[in-house]
Amino acid sequence: MKKYLSILMVAAMLIGTTACSSGTNASSQTPSSQAGSSEAASSAASSSEAGVTGSCTISGSSALYPLVKNALDAFKQTNPDASVTLNAGGSGTGLKQSADGTVDIGMSDVFADEKLTEDQAKTLVDHKVCVITMAPIVNADVAEKVTSLTTQQLIDIFTAKTKNWKEVGGPDEPITLVTRPSTSGTRSLFKSYALNGAEEASNKSLETDDSGTLLQTVSQHKGAIGYVALSYLIQPNENIKTMAIDGVEPTLENTYAGKYKVWGYEHMYTKGDAAGVAKALIDYMQSDEYGKIMEGLGYNVASKMTVERQDPGPKK
Repeated sequence: MKKYLSILMVAAMLIGTTACSSGTNASSQTPSSQAGSSEAASSAASSSEAGVTGSCTISGSSALYPLVKNALDAFKQTNPDASVTLNAGGSGTGLKQSADGTVDIGMSDVFADEKLTEDQAKTLVDHKVCVITMAPIVNADVAEKVTSLTTQQLIDIFTAKTKNWKEVGGPDEPITLVTRPSTSGTRSLFKSYALNGAEEASNKSLETDDSGTLLQTVSQHKGAIGYVALSYLIQPNENIKTMAIDGVEPTLENTYAGKYKVWGYEHMYTKGDAAGVAKALIDYMQSDEYGKIMEGLGYNVASKMTVERQDPGPKK
């Protein structure tokens, strides 16, 4: 009998061991185990998306400034340990500081060799992040009588050959130019594609490369005219109106289609290949994810353009 009981006990232990072994295999598919796997995956994702650390300084184009400022809000959410200092100052300033190595990214409305020497430009790497559309803007009183200018009329106005709005069908009042400094990339772009290379007259008393200030100046002076990027016009302003050129309105759609001619690439230049925080930010701004946000802020997505432009080379 004792021998029989011993055999039964051994058999029971074997069955129990087999059952436990089967139970362990089955448990790998249970919800609690799956949750553990999910947590591990989430942890891995968090680890891979923990973000970059370090610092980055940026300066340059006032036209690109609002977009970079917006992108930084989202960028810092996933990169909380990244420190970024952002300033405007104009494309020429951004390019020079980038070439000098005093900033990590130089923002520019124009190609580097249009503002820098050949040797300086060669040290920089170009990252095109979007396309910008530039629009002539006038005080609302002008737009009551004239809503479009020919290219020649625009040239004559900005070179001060035409001095009164009545000469182009507008009200009988002097034309007030709100101009930009020679370091401005916005000025260079407008000169190339709106004024056919003609040099605009200077009005030192109302000269600024701050587009916000320029908007305010145009809105406060009857007969005033200037130009800004569409990104500065997404908020309605009853005191300012855009001016069509040769009957074509300055819109994102017309720029995409190649109908509107005053546009250019927005560049972020780095001295050598981008690295660290600078690279992470540029990659984010060039992503499809951010491209969906870009248009709502008044910028064109470069990949959607039906036309393209080449580097015109150094200015003569």
